[in-house]
Amino acid sequence: SLSGSILFWGGVLGIYVGGWTLAMGDRHREYLPWALHVLLGISVFFALLVASIANPFAPVFPVPLDGPGPNPLLQNHWLMSIHPPTLYLGYVGMAVPYAMICAALLAGRLEAGWMDPLRRWAILPWTFLSAGIVLGGWWSYEVLGWGGAWAWDPVENASFHPWLTGTAFLHSAMVVQRRGWMRDWTLTLGMSTFLLTLVGTFMTRSGVFNSVHSFTQSDIGPVFLAFIAVVLTYSVALLALRSHTLDDESERMDAALGGRAVASKNAMQRIFSRETAILVQNALFTVFTFTVLLGTLYPLITEAVEDRRVSVGEPYFDRWALPLGLLIVFMMGVGPALPWGGLKHGDAPRRFAPGAVAGLVLALIFGGLGFTKPWTLVAMWVAGFALWTSLVELAEPVRIRMRAHGEAFGRALGGLLKARRRTGAHIAHLGIILALVSLALSKGYRVEQDLAMQRGETAVVHGFPVRFTGAAEVKEDHRTSRRATFALGKDGGLGTYEPRMNFYPANREPVFTPAVHVRPEGDLYFSLIEMTPDGNEVVVRIIWQPGQMWLWLVGPMIAIGSWIAIWPTRRKAEARVPAGAAVAK
Repeated sequence: SLSGSILFWGGVLGIYVGGWTLAMGDRHREYLPWALHVLLGISVFFALLVASIANPFAPVFPVPLDGPGPNPLLQNHWLMSIHPPTLYLGYVGMAVPYAMICAALLAGRLEAGWMDPLRRWAILPWTFLSAGIVLGGWWSYEVLGWGGAWAWDPVENASFHPWLTGTAFLHSAMVVQRRGWMRDWTLTLGMSTFLLTLVGTFMTRSGVFNSVHSFTQSDIGPVFLAFIAVVLTYSVALLALRSHTLDDESERMDAALGGRAVASKNAMQRIFSRETAILVQNALFTVFTFTVLLGTLYPLITEAVEDRRVSVGEPYFDRWALPLGLLIVFMMGVGPALPWGGLKHGDAPRRFAPGAVAGLVLALIFGGLGFTKPWTLVAMWVAGFALWTSLVELAEPVRIRMRAHGEAFGRALGGLLKARRRTGAHIAHLGIILALVSLALSKGYRVEQDLAMQRGETAVVHGFPVRFTGAAEVKEDHRTSRRATFALGKDGGLGTYEPRMNFYPANREPVFTPAVHVRPEGDLYFSLIEMTPDGNEVVVRIIWQPGQMWLWLVGPMIAIGSWIAIWPTRRKAEARVPAGAAVAK
């Protein structure tokens, strides 16, 4: 599996390189050779791995009559056919924006025409990475039997690190395009994102972490670690030695165009501006990334330095994730409510009061439904505030067309597709808001019960009658399953559910597979713990998780928003202008 995954990494990279080269065509000739040399350099490394220590075509001797097959955890759900490839499309694709950043530094110029494809080619793998993370959480929920989607496992964290920095990069790139600010910081974020995907691949494939994802131990770890060191050194050297050339080019072009981008009238205006809000949000993303990275790597560092094993558990991560996540979503509502350049005097109440009221209304609604924990109410207020801002921003192109051109509402809706980047971004924002609501409910109000039941016995769980009707043993080609059947609702009117214990020939311990009753208001989750040999008695864990199903809609919403944002528009002539520079009028 290790050699095959490295081959897959290289194959996906080849597809990205070919697709990117075809898409760029003959445009941006001053950048393309530099970007290609970086992409091909990365490709050569993976080709060398495949040809040497990670050769998937190496002969095996003696030839086994029958191989052990995949890890049993990978055989239990169809999501395993989608989750890893999607995650790899996110990991590998980050090589393209990394190469484009290197090209800008090597060419000594960062034009506005280069920032646009750079951001588009960053959104594409970021979308796959987002979808892969959601699919991984869904697989964990459906397969592992503990009733959760995210356990802060080291390899789960490995995919989260580049997602955080990639999200920060996408936002700060807007500031570079609009205002010409935060350029070096944005380039650093883009490079860091690719480096963190390499670190994530190392975590997954080297086996250095004790994780349900680390299925193999190999000697690839030192080689891959050396490659990460080379990429890190190359990136730091480029930023240190070449970033000043971007200043020189920007000053030259500014002089030719008649002056710098117009700044805000005073410092106070600049503080209360959209670019400042994005900067604050970037700082929060950075703190979040460092916090998760520290918690992930600390046990490994401690074992290497002090030769003792420690663990950093879920309480540490949750303690930081809760306030940081809330602040990030809050800033997601603040940023779009602020104008570029600065807030006009007396304009704050009009921009923020409706959102604050919307947040209060949502908090009161959920409080009235019984969700009264303080952090839950804070989360609902933040979600309502950000939701109002996103909906207002989505409706803005429609309102403008109706007012300026007198168009009917149906016709004015076409403005959403013309403002693709704006529309796509706020649809993705709605997905993040939905994730906040779902997590606040499912983590804050999770209730679990362990029940010892005999055949024919009925118990009531969260108002649902649950009756244990019997058990059966089912033999398949690759496993034997022992299944317990539960009838849910009066006379089984809500269906029957069969959590099971799966026994595989190459595995001593059974692999437990849960069964889930999904409802809009919450999931009822059945996980089998024990069963007597005759199948007459079982111990089952039943978990009630409100709002869980809405978490799985986050991936499609982000994907839809991202595809709308990057869908190509009619090509216009591209000005060779430094990002953020003013155009003379």
